[in-house]
Amino acid sequence: MSSFETLRRPGNFVPLLLLLLLALVPFIAGATGQSFYIAFFARIIIYAIAATALNLALGFGGLVSLGHALFLGLGAYSVAIPAFHGIGNGWIHLAVCVVSCGLVGLLTGAVSLRTTGIGFIMITLAFAQMGYFVFVSLKQYGGDDGTPVAAPSEFFGVSLGQTLPLYWVALAVLCLVIWWGARLRASPFGMVLRGARQNARRVNAIGFRSTRYQLVAYVMSAILCGIAGMLLANLTAFASPATLSWIVSGDLIVMIVLGGLGTVFGPLLGALAFIGAEEVLKGFTEAWPAVFGFAIFLIALLRTAGLAGLLEKIGHRRRGRPDEVKVAAVGEHA
Repeated sequence: MSSFETLRRPGNFVPLLLLLLLALVPFIAGATGQSFYIAFFARIIIYAIAATALNLALGFGGLVSLGHALFLGLGAYSVAIPAFHGIGNGWIHLAVCVVSCGLVGLLTGAVSLRTTGIGFIMITLAFAQMGYFVFVSLKQYGGDDGTPVAAPSEFFGVSLGQTLPLYWVALAVLCLVIWWGARLRASPFGMVLRGARQNARRVNAIGFRSTRYQLVAYVMSAILCGIAGMLLANLTAFASPATLSWIVSGDLIVMIVLGGLGTVFGPLLGALAFIGAEEVLKGFTEAWPAVFGFAIFLIALLRTAGLAGLLEKIGHRRRGRPDEVKVAAVGEHA
């Protein structure tokens, strides 16, 4: 299949079109005088980065983590705590974020990967709750109330405390992470990782230590999630222990499942759908989580691979008759 035909597939064309539209948001917001939309879509982009990070561990590696909010919070406090002491150098914030998330990810991942299934889920949740109570106990930095970011991250003289520069930086990071994720997914490392998700014993039997690959994926996922936390702290000019809540981890998982588990563009689609639907439904009812939960239930019931899977199905039907699609599907699962 040629590159042009690949781009024409709805599963690729629609997400790329959405990225292009996201690049136009600042211009549209400036022309209409609606600066709110820059901050709103910046939030979507940041959560898309965090969801893409979790997708590396969950979608590619099959590691169902309910503790990734820990790294999102570490990233936020990597800005807030140095800023509290008057340090606004973005490179220092980034270094603190990468080192802290990398080390914590390595330690928690090494322990968590000693278990599987529900045990892994509960241990990652426990680590996140431990982190939550650690930051609650730091009364010097606001404790349960959180702390404002007194000095936003500054790179090359550009402050991320301003919404527009932050938006462009976040969008650039998202594009890089998506491109890198696509390359990683098709690489030998990604193939081993996806193989371990399907059957770790077989991967071990052919000479690959699946646990090592999963640990590396978990650590990389933690660092990327921390970078998203850095951007979030600069956007909101605030860091709070609530960022480390297990509910935030649950939201990230829902975004991935809604967009398409293990797909390249799924986290972006899921973040747009989740936060966009939340904003729309709030205008109609306070019980929006119940309505949204019903939509998630339907997606699970229909057994579609999220929005990305739906776009792929549309692409299959455009290229061939439904009967041909069914035959192809049976062949794939044979």
